[in-house]
Order: sequence, then structure tokens, then C-alpha cells
Amino acid sequence: MANISSDVRNYFKLELLLTRSHGPLCQLFKNRYSQFNGGQIWNDTLTCGKNYLKNVIKKNKKINLTPVQKVSVSNGNSNEWDLTTLTALLIYGDRPKTLNAAEIQQLDQENKLLEQLRDIRNDLAHHASKSVATAKFNQWWTDLTAILVALGDIDTELDKLKDDSIFESPTQVINEDNVKEASRLNSLGTQAHKDGKFSDAITLFTKAAVLPSIADHDRAIFFSNMASTRLALNEQQAGPIGRFEIDDPRDQRYRALQNAKQARNLWSSWWKGHLRVGEVYAALNEHEKAINSLERALALDPANDKIKKALDENREIHSRQLSHNHLNPEQRPMSIPERLNEKQQKFGIDPEHTLLALRLLEEIDPAVADLTQGHRYEHGDIDVKQNYETAARYFSKAAGQKNAEGLYNLARLTDLGLGAKKDHNLAQKLYEQAAAQPPMYSKLKNFRNPGVAEAEHALGHRYAEGIGVHKNLQTAVYWYERAIAHEYVPSANNLALMYYNGIGVQKNLDKAKQLFEMAAKKGEANAMQSLAKMLLDKNELQMAEIWYDRACEAGNIITQTHRPIFEKLLQEKQQEIDQCRLNTVKRINATGNVSESCQGKENIDKQTDQSHVYDYNILIEHANRGSMTARKMCDALEHLKQALNIIKQAKTLTENEENIFVDELSLCFRIEHIVAQFPTMEIGRKTDEIVDRVLRRCATDTKSTSGVSRLDEDVRICYAVLHMDSLKEIAEFLGPCQQRYPKSIYFFQLSAVVNCSLGQYETALYDTNTGLAIDPQNYELLYNKAVALRLIGKDMSETIRAYRAFLAAAPKDHRKVPESYYGMASCYFLHEKHQDNTDNVKKIYQQGEEAEKLQLPCFLPYKSDNKTLIKEMLDEKSSLNTESPTPVISDKSRLKNPDRIAVILEHRKWQNEFLQARDNSASAVYTTHKPRVPQRTVKSLIGLKPITIREMNPIKDHVYEGYVLSVKIIGEAYSWMPSIHLVIEDEHLDCIKICVYGFPEDHGEYFTTKVFRIGSKMNIINPYLRIGASDRIPVIRVDDFSSIMMQSESEYIVNMCRCCGEANAPCVCSKCKQARYCTKECQTIDWKLYNHKLICKKQ
Repeated sequence: MANISSDVRNYFKLELLLTRSHGPLCQLFKNRYSQFNGGQIWNDTLTCGKNYLKNVIKKNKKINLTPVQKVSVSNGNSNEWDLTTLTALLIYGDRPKTLNAAEIQQLDQENKLLEQLRDIRNDLAHHASKSVATAKFNQWWTDLTAILVALGDIDTELDKLKDDSIFESPTQVINEDNVKEASRLNSLGTQAHKDGKFSDAITLFTKAAVLPSIADHDRAIFFSNMASTRLALNEQQAGPIGRFEIDDPRDQRYRALQNAKQARNLWSSWWKGHLRVGEVYAALNEHEKAINSLERALALDPANDKIKKALDENREIHSRQLSHNHLNPEQRPMSIPERLNEKQQKFGIDPEHTLLALRLLEEIDPAVADLTQGHRYEHGDIDVKQNYETAARYFSKAAGQKNAEGLYNLARLTDLGLGAKKDHNLAQKLYEQAAAQPPMYSKLKNFRNPGVAEAEHALGHRYAEGIGVHKNLQTAVYWYERAIAHEYVPSANNLALMYYNGIGVQKNLDKAKQLFEMAAKKGEANAMQSLAKMLLDKNELQMAEIWYDRACEAGNIITQTHRPIFEKLLQEKQQEIDQCRLNTVKRINATGNVSESCQGKENIDKQTDQSHVYDYNILIEHANRGSMTARKMCDALEHLKQALNIIKQAKTLTENEENIFVDELSLCFRIEHIVAQFPTMEIGRKTDEIVDRVLRRCATDTKSTSGVSRLDEDVRICYAVLHMDSLKEIAEFLGPCQQRYPKSIYFFQLSAVVNCSLGQYETALYDTNTGLAIDPQNYELLYNKAVALRLIGKDMSETIRAYRAFLAAAPKDHRKVPESYYGMASCYFLHEKHQDNTDNVKKIYQQGEEAEKLQLPCFLPYKSDNKTLIKEMLDEKSSLNTESPTPVISDKSRLKNPDRIAVILEHRKWQNEFLQARDNSASAVYTTHKPRVPQRTVKSLIGLKPITIREMNPIKDHVYEGYVLSVKIIGEAYSWMPSIHLVIEDEHLDCIKICVYGFPEDHGEYFTTKVFRIGSKMNIINPYLRIGASDRIPVIRVDDFSSIMMQSESEYIVNMCRCCGEANAPCVCSKCKQARYCTKECQTIDWKLYNHKLICKKQ
């Protein structure tokens, strides 16, 4: 532990203290068992365990144990129970009704201590990093020792655990003959393991472990080896299919877990003991616990590649489990016949037509045949037995032809180790090769290239989770955005979550909602659930319920399970709204948001925030005018330029060139890290590789390991800044850096930022105070201190003083000056709640707006969540006594909605093909599929109910009989073969494409020019929402022409704006003389976003 930071040592001391509680809790359980069962004795036997599991645990719904914990209870040996099991049994166990008042009081007092112990254990287990700052350590130590003493432990014995000597090998009586014999047995056991004789190996390790008078550390090695061998024996017994369920204490995995824990307890500071526990939990499919143990191992040996690889694999699996993809019916593996049958049922597509198209495609592209065979062998087929190795060979053949889908599928199998050796690095390269292929299929026009978007999504996920690569949220966003542009729906859901939580991007709920809607409308069940939650929070209860129902209907098992909870929340929201006026509800929401902002996480400039573009010429101009902020940024950019020049000038660098590169880059980071933006992903990757290499060199350099060196300090700074997205790992990495370079203030700055981002505000405050002891006027640390105090939320007066200290020290144009005023305003809002601080809030808010005027151009327009929330609060205060006017639906923000843009662009591309064919005197060929179900009009209009586009399920092919859809036309048709294609908009300003069939063919021109004009309004009886078989895009399909009822001419919108729909638009497109616009802004949007050029033809 000599090279481990004091903060990491603090963590493991607390772990040892918690382990100490096991003995008193076991005794307490036995005492209660006897008390509750008429004096019966718990004797740690199998009979006791099985009876308790059957008669107590299975009947008590409050006791929630994992399968492994249930097995441990059924085994009866309380020494094998973990702390979570013991506290659950003690806290939630049923009490007999015969207890007297004194006994009940005693139990209540004990349970209070147990709940405190459980809470501390949970806080430590889920601590964002395996390191604890001294202040927090002292607090937890005091609380824990008080609990343990109350449970019967001795305080003087507990104090001994606080000394660093506990990590040293204990003094023991050693029998040298036994040591030699144990070593011999261990060597024989190791050889037996290598020979595959696992039962013999276990016997030999057991004999070694039970020998008396050998060192605990040696015994830990024997138990660790025994655990590893039991896992190997389990794998041998389970065969290739494997198994996850566990219900028997004789299961080799359960016994391996006990052995691994024995190794860990005997040598708590040995990384391999924690690694072994993690490996066993992984075999038990408990990957969250595996990650926790592996993170402990990594904290003890930060450079260990074996631990890092195991962490990568478990994080990947745990991430998949959290996303519940295995529960998504859309992503379940299906054979080709099953897929064809599904298409026929959902869309009415004849399987023979699909197979014919597939055979034609195989003739055009030979790789398609390999892909088909690969899919057949991966999932099995009527005459094909599932075989991953054969599937991988076929995918590899397709990949050899640069086929994107072949590359993607081979990468996927390689990533999972199915049919190919598991290799995250090779999978990464294959994903990148697939993503580099053209997004559109070269063999067929207007078809996307399968595998490209899927690979882009996979890369986004890997960078978001740090699987096989350094975690980089900015790169994750880049890949997700590319996949979304190529119409891959899961990426929209993942990116929406990032915007919703403010992870890797500026928090933006509107953007999150747009992306959730985009994904939900394409059938992403997880997005439906998230969208329902957002709508519920916004009090849009009707649509929240509709989307939740759709998520359940789509087969989202999690949503179905949580339905009672959602319905209860929905009911509570409705009651709240019924009892309050609308403006009161808004005020409550705004007030709650401001309160949360004072206690929620804040982005305090992580390196990944690259939302600004830094123009050196503009900055130098401001620097020459006297801006200290601009001068710092210019200096940093000059060092960055020197570093990038070194990379660009040579493919490979000498060690000296790498050292110079690190020196220049670290100077950039020290001066102003936010300007460090790499022009390409390739340069960013090369930077990571160089920094990794130099860091490894310094770790093995005697000059660095024996003392300190400037290069070692520089490369540590570079490594930390480059990988700030991996918060837990960097928090642990920075501990030793602070110890080695206690006068380097930059490590304390970085640590404060990381701990704030992790929600460890007390630790962040400790970092800032330690750094400020070195330089009391460091305004970056002063700002971080103010933020930490605000997020702790205990003393708003101290927080305000901290903000004022920052403002006194920082340049007036520092990017955080306005934010400091808005942060202070939120503090005044919460300060002395019984007083009205509106005047103070308003004054500070105005100072923030004035400070914005001094900001450099690169920071404008200024973005601040605090500002937005404070403004909402002030607006609600001013309008508290006024009734809200009836809302008028005229929202121009909808014009930039991605879903709307996609509908209109697709329609215009379709019309453009016809216009080009007409201009070239050619005839366009179109195909259409017969409808799955017939759409008919009604005999009577009586009883028809109105429906809107958003109330129609966008993923369900369905005729809404008994309903009428009222719309206006916003996109006209230029052709009528095979149908008239229009774009329509309803009362909520939602739009969709409509395809009209069933009209007299010789009247096509008349209908497109005289009837279905832009601005015309119509009603559609029994609207049929048809889902496209190939693209899954919903359209309104009309087969019975009489189901369309045009509204009267008086409802026609004269000279309607082509963009926003306003009437009497004065401006006319100078080229086509047809499109009208109400403003220049609308014309710009129509040309840039909707590509008016596609349909703009001279008349």
C-alpha cells in the first residue's frame, strides 16, 4: 500500500471497519432467533437454513435477497452471510406479537443502529470512487465506531484499525515446515489446474490452506487459487451452454465466492483478492457487484491491464442489462421465416415477394448471400442448427468484400466472443471500418447501407461507457449524431438521455424531448417510457398516458411492471392540477426547479465541453485591448498549436519528441484547458496513445518513481484532462498525483471538478480549500469552492461570500462571472425562506445580465440553467395574481423539429424525382404494396369522434374507425401516380404525409391543382395510419376517396406562408413564383432546413 494514496487507504480502512460489524450482527441475529422462537438455538446447520428460507424469507415480502444470498441463508452458516443479508434479516424480520413494551423498545433502538449501519455501507459501496477524503473519512469513522460500540465492540480495538500498519503483513507464529509443505501443495495444485484436473487441484489447495502456522497472505493466495479452480470446474461441468441460476450451496460458483471472500478478508490490500471476488460475481451474472469489486482491485493497482480488461467486459454487460435490450421484443433474435411472418402480419407483405427481392439482391451483390447464411447460422433456421463459428465465418467473408453489414456483424460477434475470440480492440477496428462505408447502398438507389448506422451507434455506446476505449462523451455524441442522421433510432434515445441528464452535453430538455419523440415514433419502447415521464413532469397528462400505454403495448416489460406506480403518479398529478389554478401550478414547478438547481450537479468546465469555437484572431484582438481572459486563451492556443505541429509533421515520434509534445500540451491545459480542441478524431486518438506511452515510461523510470519529475507531472496532467469523462477512474488517479506533487495546484483544481461532477461535494470542498492554502487568490479554485458550497446547500451565506470572493479575484470577462451572479441569485432565493428576497434576486440577476455584456464573443450567447430558472421564478412572481390568457397555438419553434423536417424533406425528395423525370421527358416508375386492411368511409357522420395525429400510434398499422382527422394541406403534389402525395398538419401543428388512392385517374391533374391546394382544409373519415414495410415511416393512407371531405372555401388559408402557415404572406419566391413567406426568417428556414430548391421550378 506504500504507493497508494491516503484517500484510497481511507476507503479500505472503512471497509475493514464495516467487516468488523459482521461478528456482532451474527450474534444479534442468533439472539433474536432464540427470542422469537421460544428459546430455539441457531446452530449454523443446513436444517436451520432451509427451514428459515421456507418459513420466514419466502413469506416475508419485505426481505428482498438475491439468489446468491438466498443460497447462503439456506446453507445455514451465518459466517457466510454478507452485511446486506444480515441487515435485511434483522431490520425486516417479523416480530412475534408476544413481545412486551421494553423488548419492542430495545428492538427499535437496535434497528435504528442497523439502519444507520446499512446506510453508511450503501454510501461507501456506491461511492463514486474508491477513495475518501480525510474530512469525509473522519465523519464516517466516527459514525461507524459509535454504532459498533453500541452493538458491543470495544472502541480501543477499533482505533487500531485506523493505523496504516493494518495494511502490513501481520506478525504471526510461523512453522517453516508447514510453509514449505503449503508451498509444495500449492505448486502441485497449480499444475493440476493447468492439466485440467480441477477436482485434484481443489483438494491440494484445500490441504495447503488448512495447514496451521502459515502466513495469512500465503493462505489468501491458496484460497484465491481455489476460487479460480472452482470457476474452471463449474465451466467444465456446465458445458458450452453454461448456466446463470444458482439454488444450491454445493454449486461451485457459490463455493468459489466463499473462497474468494476468504482470500480478500485475509489480505484486504491485495488486488488479486478483489479481482477474484469480481470474477466470481461475473460468473454469477451479478455484474454490478463484479464492477464494484474490480474497481477496488484497480484502486490498489491502477496500471493493471488485466483488471481494466475485466472491468471493460463487466461494464459492457451491465450496460446492456440496464438498457433492457434483452427484454425488448424488437431486438429478440429471429429466424428468417419468423421475420418474414412478422412482416406479413404487421404490414401485409407477402413472404414470397420478400424472398424474391432477396434473391435479386444476391445476384446484384454476392456479399448478401454470405450475410443471409451468417444470419441463418447465428439464430438458427428451419434446416440449420445454430452455430456461432459458422456464422462468424460467413460474416467474415462478407466483411472481406468491404460489406458494411458483414463488418458490423463480425465486430459484434468478436465483441461478445461468440464464434470468434473475444477481442475488444479488433471489434473496435471492425466497427470503425463498417462506419467508414458509404451510408447509402451503392447497388440500389435510395436504400441505406445496412451496418453503417448500427456500427456508428456501437461506437457511440463504446465511447459513452468506456468499453475497450477511453471514455469520451464528446466522441460518443459525435457517433450518436452520425447514426441519427442515418436513421438509427436507438441512437436518438441514447443521445436524448445525455441531453436529459446533461451528460457530455449542455442539459437541454427541449432537445431531449425532440429526440425521445423521434425515437418513440419509430418504435423505440425505452424512448416511449422516457417520453411519458417527461410529459408527466410537464403536466401533459393525456399524452403522458398515451405514450406509456404505447410502451406497454410495444412489449416493454419494465414499463408493464411499473404501470401501477405510473398510474398512481398520474392520478396524483391530476388531483394537484384540479386543485390549483394553471398559473399556480406553473409557479410551483418553477419554484421547485430553482430549489433543485441549488442542490443539483453543475458542469464546472470539464474538458469535454467543446460547445464553443475559439478563433485565435478574434481572441488576440481582445487580448490587445487588455482582456486577461483572452490573453490566457491565446497563450494556451499557442502551446496547443506547437503540440499539434509535432503530431502532424511525423507519423512516428521519438521519445524526445513525445516529451516535447507532452510539455506543450500540459502547458495548454495548465493555462486554459477549455481551448484544447483536436481538429480530427485521428489526432485525438494519437494524442491519447502518446500520453499513454509517456505515462508508462514515467511509471518505470527510476527518476520518476523514486521522486518527482517535470515530465511525470506534465503527463499526469495530460492524462487526467484527456480522460475527465471517466470520472471514477480519474478521481482515483488524482489521489496519488496530489500526494506526489502536493504543491501543484492544478491537481487540486482537477480533483475539485471531478468530485463535483461525481456529487462528492464535501470532497470537492476539501480539494478547493487545500489548493487555496497554496494560492489563496486562485480564482478557478474560488469558483469551484462556491459551487461546492452551493451544492452542499448547508450555509447559503457562506456560499454567497465564496461567490463574492471569486468575483473580486477573477477578470471581469471571465466566463464564469455571469454564472456566479445567477448562482448567487438562486442562493438568495433559498436564503431565509420566510422572507421575500425578490428584490435581492432581481438585483443580482440584473448584475449577471450586465456581466454578460463583457463576455468574449466565443461565450455568447451565454448559456446558464440557473439564469433560465431564476427568470422563470421572477416571471411567475410578477404574474402571480393575473389569470393566464387562453394559449394560442402558433409555435414557430416547431419549424426546427427534426421529425417535421424529415417528413417535409422526404416528401419534397419524392416530388423532385417526378419533376426531374417530367423535365427529361421520362416516366418515373413507382411501386406500392396493397394495404394490410381495407379503409372505408362511413354511412353516417353521426357519432364520429375527433382524433389528432399525436393520438394515432405511429408504430401500429391501424384503421381508426369511427374517428375523423381534421387537417390543412402544407405540402402539395406535383404528380398523381400511383397516388397523390401531400403533407398535412393538424390542430396541434403536427404534420404527416398522406397518400390518396381511389380517385378517377383522368381527374388526377384536377385534384392536384384545384382541390388539394396548399392552405386547403379537409376532414378524413376513418383515417388509416399505414406503416411503411421497409422504412417503418407512418403515413395516412386513403383508399376510399369518398372518406375525404373538403372543408368550405371560407376555411381556405389565402396566400399561406409555405413555412409557418400564416395567412396573407406578402413575400413570393422570385424563382418559382409559387411559394409565399410571411417573413425573411421563414424563407431562410424553408430554403436551408426544408430544401425548397428541390421543388422550386420556374413557372
